[in-house]
Amino acid sequence: MTATKVLAVTSEIYPLVKTGGLADVAGALPLALRRHGVETRTLVPGYPAVTRTIDRLDHVRSYDDFFGGGARLLSTRSAGLDLFVLDAPHLFDRPGNPYTTPEGNDWGDNAFRFGALSWMAARIARGDVPGFVPEVVHGHDWQAGLTMAYLAYDEGRRPATVLTVHNLAFQGQFPADLLEPLRLPPRAYAVDGVEHYGAIGFLKAGVQFADRITTVSPTYAQEIQTQAGGCGLDGLLRHRQSVLTGIRNGIDIDVWNPEDDNRIASSFGLSSLAGRALNKSALQQRFGLATAPRRLLFGVVSRMAWQKGLDLLAEAIPSLVSMDAQLVLLGAGDRELEHRFEALAASYRGHVGCVFGHDEDLAHLVQAGADAILIPSRFEPCGLTQLCAMRFGAIPIAANVGGLVDTIADLDGPDINAATGLLFHPVTREGLEAGLHRAARLWADQPNWRRVQANGMRADVSWAGPASAYKALYRSMLPSKK
Repeated sequence: MTATKVLAVTSEIYPLVKTGGLADVAGALPLALRRHGVETRTLVPGYPAVTRTIDRLDHVRSYDDFFGGGARLLSTRSAGLDLFVLDAPHLFDRPGNPYTTPEGNDWGDNAFRFGALSWMAARIARGDVPGFVPEVVHGHDWQAGLTMAYLAYDEGRRPATVLTVHNLAFQGQFPADLLEPLRLPPRAYAVDGVEHYGAIGFLKAGVQFADRITTVSPTYAQEIQTQAGGCGLDGLLRHRQSVLTGIRNGIDIDVWNPEDDNRIASSFGLSSLAGRALNKSALQQRFGLATAPRRLLFGVVSRMAWQKGLDLLAEAIPSLVSMDAQLVLLGAGDRELEHRFEALAASYRGHVGCVFGHDEDLAHLVQAGADAILIPSRFEPCGLTQLCAMRFGAIPIAANVGGLVDTIADLDGPDINAATGLLFHPVTREGLEAGLHRAARLWADQPNWRRVQANGMRADVSWAGPASAYKALYRSMLPSKK
């Protein structure tokens, strides 16, 4: 049987450019799909991190009038990934992360930057690239949402389409008067088109027009159909529930492999857990904490935002310290939260340490050295942190929401012999503190701690199962492949 050809569309991809879990998914899923007979080429913006770090970029097509300037479509292979690169310097050759300026503000032309990405995806889908005609277009998040609208309103060939919602809270809302500059027809500005609460909704467009909608865990797929979790799109999602499914994320278990990881102080495995102690000591030293092997060390690797519940953690720090536990936090985002944790680290020296920013190497050390990883999210579509934690022998202590429910087996669950972590509810300071105390009690019972730790390290957190589910989804839309 011939390979299914998929065009993936994403605004970031690991290891080239990353701000969060979207990049990890976009980088790992094509590699996993390849093992299932799916050929994926991924369209990414030509950020400096892409165009200036890849040695060979082959020219495919040029465009003179491309949303305000000239552009080229390039192709390459990097880190095992087959890529199309949208080289449009007037849109993507600038400092800062993919979405914001160095000062932390959204780029003022993000509508055109990611409208252009979607428009190019639609052109490739229509057959602009000789030798590659995709059977499925798979867009990720709002940045790829207009792809589905361009295909819906244009004439000609239309492949099957999938939109994956990684986080419904980010929707890409832009002024209605950009409709024509974004090359959308007047009829598109309608409730059954791209209009969303008086604006052009990129994610709404994808949800409206995609043949299939996926999100990154089964529980989150249910949550986003409620008024509380739907972020204004719950009505449309309920209307389209017959084509909505949740497929949990995985992680690249080659990248996240404690037995062969040069980013940590000492490699280890399930049969060589003694090596993990060296990582704990290195982590305590790196964060300026007292080197104390018997103290329970909590770790956080997170974007600093209201969603992640870190304000609740800040409130719970006195309780954590009263247990004689320690905390290391690696993250960046909300400046007020950063300042708050900076003050807490100063007040509780030896117990609390923080590093603000994105540091992939340090993230690995946190997972390898912390005894437990805290994830107090108010909502969590899937989360990858808990999967990395289990792989590295850190027990996840997480809120009972979204994909955390689907990926962590709670110690008080139906099968305590299969437990991989602790879930707490409600998502409040009191709920979190109760979770911290549960963790402390488990830490005091080292035989059971080791059992839960071992269960997590044995758990299948890879992309094997999810990739098989995506393959089945693609084939369900292609009569010739059923």
